[in-house]
Amino acid sequence: MQQLGLQRPAVSVWQVLLWQALVGLAMALALGLWSGRWEWALSLLYGAAAVVVPGLVFARGLTGRLSSINPGTAVMGFFVWEFVKIGLTIAILVAAPRWVEGLSWPALLVGLVVTMKVVWPVVWFKSRQRRTT
Repeated sequence: MQQLGLQRPAVSVWQVLLWQALVGLAMALALGLWSGRWEWALSLLYGAAAVVVPGLVFARGLTGRLSSINPGTAVMGFFVWEFVKIGLTIAILVAAPRWVEGLSWPALLVGLVVTMKVVWPVVWFKSRQRRTT
């Protein structure tokens, strides 16, 4: 059973968050350049930020000193920080109409969904990379 854990690729949460941020920025830039509608690009970027910013808070909370005291504290910390992440995501989305002028909900949702799904290609690529080395 221990060897099973060793065969899985170690992907840092910070790497995933970095890739999510980069993909969100690239998509927003591409949309703005392609369409000329920079309010759409800003909406898409805001959707990406609704994933990345709470993810950063969650990751920081989980990697803090208190979260590694013992297994019980770690499990409790996971649930607390997941609750904070969900609440922060909801707050960011509720604030969108006030913070983004000319908000495009479809662009925001594309940014949100694609940025969330970046984790899968990153894990796949890291696992392929690890097998070849």
